[in-house]
This record gives sequence, structure tokens and C-alpha cells, in this order.
Amino acid sequence: MEKPLTLLSLLTILIPIAASSSCPIDFSYVETFPWNTSTCINPINNQPCCVTLNTVFNIGISQHLKKTSLFALPNENISSTCLSDFQTKLTNLSIDPSLVPFCFTNRFQHVTNYSSCVGIRTTQDWEQKLGFDRLNPLYTYCKGNNLGDQTSCDNCIAVSLKVAFQLSGIDPNVSHTECFTYATLYDAAVVNPKGTTDVTTIGCLLSVQLSDEVTKGSDKRGKVMKLVFALLGGVIGVVTVFVVMVVYRKWDKRRKERVYHREIENGLRNIVLPNTGAKWFHISELERATSKFSSKNVIGQGGDGVVYKGKLSDEALVAIKENLNLESKGDEEFCYEVEIISKIKHRNLLALRGCCISSDNLKGKRRFLVYDFMPNGNLYYQLSLAGTNRLTWPQRKNIILDVAKGLAYLHYEIKPPIYHRDIKATNILLDSKMSAKLADFGLARQGSEDQSHLITRVAGTYGYVAPEYALYGQLTEKSDVYSFGIVILEIMSGRKVLDTLNASADAITDWVWTLVESGKMREVFEESIREGPEKIMERFVHVGMLCAHAVVALRPTIGEALKMLEGDTDVPKLPDRPVPIGHASFQSSLLRGLQRSETSMHQVQ
Repeated sequence: MEKPLTLLSLLTILIPIAASSSCPIDFSYVETFPWNTSTCINPINNQPCCVTLNTVFNIGISQHLKKTSLFALPNENISSTCLSDFQTKLTNLSIDPSLVPFCFTNRFQHVTNYSSCVGIRTTQDWEQKLGFDRLNPLYTYCKGNNLGDQTSCDNCIAVSLKVAFQLSGIDPNVSHTECFTYATLYDAAVVNPKGTTDVTTIGCLLSVQLSDEVTKGSDKRGKVMKLVFALLGGVIGVVTVFVVMVVYRKWDKRRKERVYHREIENGLRNIVLPNTGAKWFHISELERATSKFSSKNVIGQGGDGVVYKGKLSDEALVAIKENLNLESKGDEEFCYEVEIISKIKHRNLLALRGCCISSDNLKGKRRFLVYDFMPNGNLYYQLSLAGTNRLTWPQRKNIILDVAKGLAYLHYEIKPPIYHRDIKATNILLDSKMSAKLADFGLARQGSEDQSHLITRVAGTYGYVAPEYALYGQLTEKSDVYSFGIVILEIMSGRKVLDTLNASADAITDWVWTLVESGKMREVFEESIREGPEKIMERFVHVGMLCAHAVVALRPTIGEALKMLEGDTDVPKLPDRPVPIGHASFQSSLLRGLQRSETSMHQVQ
């Protein structure tokens, strides 16, 4: 007689475990720590439970950090084993085991990744990157014994967020969300003396939802289970029925997902792609093009995806972006992004070559966007090159004009207009002739003509985001104009937008205003172009200053800025200097605004 399926055997089917890998984290705290399990007991909406489970799992990561000085697990096998151990503990609390694979779909989430937060792996790396001056505020505001007090907690979170922005500014490709997570883990494991054993500390630093009734509930649950097993002689039959029901639900869920996947695929093929000339790629085509997504073909990695270089069967070189941020971006958002990009037909905007949605039992849901390969990389890379390969003045001039023309097309030629929201040097790609193409429309939003928008969650990159957008969520075409102005000043000076390695350095706008007001315009120009046409270069700097002005009403539209750059209209007299971005009052307000946005994103993820 065959043995009936048990719950443990079902778990083995759901999450494969590498037998040779053991988890270094002791998850016994899951059953004893007073966290609120109510959001995960028969949830109607799985998302709140996913937020809770991620925070509870991070308690173990912080304990691991305290013991080993490592911010993450060493490889995917160990991560898989840890998730399985975590899942077992949740099952003991009557939490559906299928929530773990649902909530932890990102296979890189808890694995060491050199690009997660500027290459930091250990607490030694963290302390070396920051130095004493930047570590000191953490010890000042996060070491207190009473982080259960709301004010103390808010102060600690604020300085942790500031540290995250300073670190992520070292590399614009890095998301400050990851660095913020590192900051809270460091606070819990190293800075605070009670750390991973203190309820209020974990509740503040790791955002774990607490419940005073969990411990009592656990004892009651144990008594109830003993009574149930004593009364039910037919427990094997009950378990068998339960397992059959779970297996059926899983099968039915996968069937519905396949149907939904086909609907999404057919929708993209029939509605979006035929009108653009873009192709629907099969996953096998992309695997052949990238040697099965070999790490040797990785040419870029950011907070939400990895970009591979590939060669199609017709020998065409392409850039293939895999979207890894599947938790916060669903199929509808992916389709929306494809729909936006498919409307774009302009020589200075990176056009969509094709896309792909793939789903299988082994690797789960995967989404890809396919573009033409840009051999000269991005603008940030070109500005960082040393020696004789630096950009010439004609190249810089043409890049600025190319970006302006691409933006003008988004704002005026498409109805309703498109706001890019993430204009920065890494999102400006250069083809073989050094012509610029604005790329990465993952954050783009369509607006309504003659109307601004209030956005509840601000997106973009620190240093490039317009103040009114970061502080109040007010999104208009002039939000993009501000970012464009920052890019102009960056190109003309060769200077970093924010020098996070030098805490006393001014932001690029403050630095330019100081030099121009003191009559030292020539010092704004990057040294290799100082022999260029001075009057024309001065005009470009003035336009950059106008576009990046803190006051919205004093900025030109992108159409007006383009005419000034091309010399068709005169550049107006510079208005009064705005409050310096480095000023304490401005930084305080900006930090509060970005903190609200960051807290929202942190909770979602």
C-alpha cells in the first residue's frame, strides 16, 4: 500500500532543497518572536502578508549579519535551503506554505550581489565606504534603548535613509532601496546593543508588525492540536484529503496562470505589437542569443533588472533587459510600459525591438524587453572615461541637443504627453555615431494636457529629481526639464551630480551658481573643452541653470530650452539664485519628502 502524501513531502515538491547546503540561520525565533501573524492566516490579499514575511525573514538576516559580518547569504542553494527552513516554521504556525514561494520570487533577493549596494558585502566594507563622519549619526540616533518611542524611531530611520542616499550616489545604477535595507540591518545587528533580541528595536528598524498575543496564541494552538489528534482517529484520511485539496488548488492556480499568461501574450501581440513593427520573441530565441543568459553577457544591472548583450539569428546585436522586480510590477504594468514605448518613433529615443513573457515551473514568471544594442554605452560611462577618449565639445553639444529633441517629442508630439521621470546620464545611450538616445521608460507616465499631477509615490534618482516632485509629488513637464538641466551641467563640467565621497562638496547646481556669480564661468567647463567656442558654451551653461532652477515658474519648457540652445532665441537674464540645494533647510525638507516616498516603496517591497 502506498503511503499517502504528507505535508512535509508536499513542501519538498514546492521548494527543492540542495542537500549539500545547510542554512546558517536559526529560524526558531519565527515561533517565539511576538510578530503579528494575522495578515498571513487565510489572507484575502497576499500582498500585506508578503510585506510581513519579508520583514520577519530579515530578523534572521540581521542575526546572520551580527554573527558573520555578512549582509547576505553566499549563494542560491543556501538561500533556497533557508527559505525552506523558514517555510517549515511558518507551517507550524498554521500559515499556508505556498505563501513563501509566492512572496519570495526574486531568486537574488537574499544572495550576495556586488551591485546591490555599491559592492558592499561585509560590515567592514560598509564602515570603509562611509567613514566615521557618516557612521556617527547612526550611532547617535539609532543606539538608544527606546526606539519604541515614535520620535526616536523617526530620527533613526531618517539618518539611515540619508546614509542610503549617500551610498547609492556613488553609483547611479544602484537603487537606494537596497542601501536603505543594508542601513537598517546594520542598525539592528551592530549599532543597537539589544539589536536582534529587542522587540521595539526590531519593530522600528526592520518594520516588523508586532502582536502581544502571538506567544499566548502559540500555546493555545499547541493544546488545541493535541486535543484534535486525540479525538480524531482518522487523522491520516483527513490529512490525505487536505493534501489532495492543496494539490488541486496548486494545479488549478497554475492552470489559471497559464490562461492569464496566454491572454496577456495575445493582448500584446494583437493590440500593441502589430502597430509598431516590434516582434514577440520566444524565450528560446533569447536564450540562444545570450548563451542561456550567461553572466559573461551581462552589460548592466540596476535595481529592477539585468541587461544582457545578445546576437539574434540574423546576426543583429541587441540589448535584452530582464525585469527582476516582479513583486511590485505586474503584467498590467509591463503591458503599460510596452504600450508607452511602442508609441515612440524618434531618432533620439530608444525604440522597442520586441518583448517576451515566459513562465515555467522551474524558473517561474520572466519578462523581457529587447532593444538595439548601443555600442558606445551610456553617457555616464563616457563622462567617466579618462585620457584621450574624453568627449569633445561637438560631441557634448550634439548629445545635449539630441536629448532635448527626444524630450520635446515626448512632451509635444504624443497625445497625451509622456513624462519620462528618470532622466539621468545612465539612461542616455550612445550609438556608433555618438548620437544620443533617451532610454529606460520603466518609470514613464502619461499626463493630461494643461494639467499637473500629484503622484503618491515619487520615482526617479536622487540628485536629478525636481524639488517640487520629490517634496510634494507634483509632476509636470517641467519635472523632466529640471532633470535635463542637471544633465546639461553634468555634461558641460564633467562633474558628478552629487559627490558622495566628499561630504562637504556642493551639489552641482550650487557649485555652478557660485562660479558664475563670481565671474569664473570658464572654470565650469570641463578642462578638455576649455578651448572651445566660449560664448556658445556659456549659453549652454546658462540654459542648464535655468532648466535646473528650484522654482518651477522660472524654468523654460523643453521647447523654449531647445530654441535657446540652438540660438534661435536669446537666453533671458538669469533670475535670482535659488536656495542652495546644500542649504540645511532645503536638505531637511527634501529628505522628509524622499523619506515618505522611500517608506512607501520599502513597505511594498
